[in-house]
Amino acid sequence: MLWVKTFHIVFIVTWFAGIFYLPRLFVYHAQAEDDISIERFKVMERKLFYGIMTPGAVFSIVTGLILMSAIGGFEHPGTWLIYKLIAVVLLIGYHIVCWHYMVQFKKESNTHSHVFFRWFNEAPVVLLVVIVALVVFKPM
Repeated sequence: MLWVKTFHIVFIVTWFAGIFYLPRLFVYHAQAEDDISIERFKVMERKLFYGIMTPGAVFSIVTGLILMSAIGGFEHPGTWLIYKLIAVVLLIGYHIVCWHYMVQFKKESNTHSHVFFRWFNEAPVVLLVVIVALVVFKPM
């Protein structure tokens, strides 16, 4: 089970790397004015989302479910685990919103400024702190 936990942590790091970097690309993409830069950002965003972020998310969820099963989390989840799962669902929602913005950029229909994306980029930091604190302290 330690290997599953190891891979779970690695996949979470991979997922968060993408979660932190994609909105930063959105900041630069929203500022870009020349066609070459705009096209370059479209490629970078697509590769990051489909090549790193989404596989990291899928494997994080799969290994997390395996770990939950091993600790009996499906039958008797602790309160901390319920809160952690809520935070993970919010993170999945954030992931989906990132996909939505990526599609808007691809279609060149983005309506948000670089300042919006700078603030948007901060939300996963809060989720990361909450998730890690719940796992480490297991309150309640």
